[in-house]
Amino acid sequence: MKKSLLFFLLTPLFVSGADPHGDVQVDILVQSDASWNGDTLPAYPTEAPQISVVKIVIPPHTQLQLHKHPSINAGYLISGEITVHAEDGKTQLVKAGDGLIEMVNTWHYGSNDGELPADIVIVYVGIKGRPLAIIKEAE
Repeated sequence: MKKSLLFFLLTPLFVSGADPHGDVQVDILVQSDASWNGDTLPAYPTEAPQISVVKIVIPPHTQLQLHKHPSINAGYLISGEITVHAEDGKTQLVKAGDGLIEMVNTWHYGSNDGELPADIVIVYVGIKGRPLAIIKEAE
C-alpha cells in the first residue's frame, strides 16, 4: 500500500517534466558517431571497459608528437586554443569551450600556437592495459 501511494505521489513529477534538481542546465558540446575528421568511430570493445579522465596542459608555442589513440576519446577545451593536425593535412581549430571527438587509430598531433596554456580534459573509453596514446617512431 505504501509503495502504491508513493508511486501515485511521484508520478506527476516525471510525467510533467518537473526538474527535481532546480534549474539545471545541460549543454551537449559535441555529439556524433564520427571523429572530427569525419571518420566513423569504431565499435566499443567487447572486453571490460576502462574509463580514463585526463587533464592535459599544453604550454604556449608547443607541438605534441605525432601519435594515435587506440580507443575512442573526446575532450573539452577549458582554456586556450589548440589546432589538431591529421597526417593527411586536415586540421581542426579548437577554442576554449569547444568539445572535440578525437580520431581513433589515425596519426595526428596537436599544437598550441597561442600565448596562453591550453587546458583540455579528455575522456578515454578504453580497456585495461591498452595505452591512451601511441607515439609514432621516427622513420
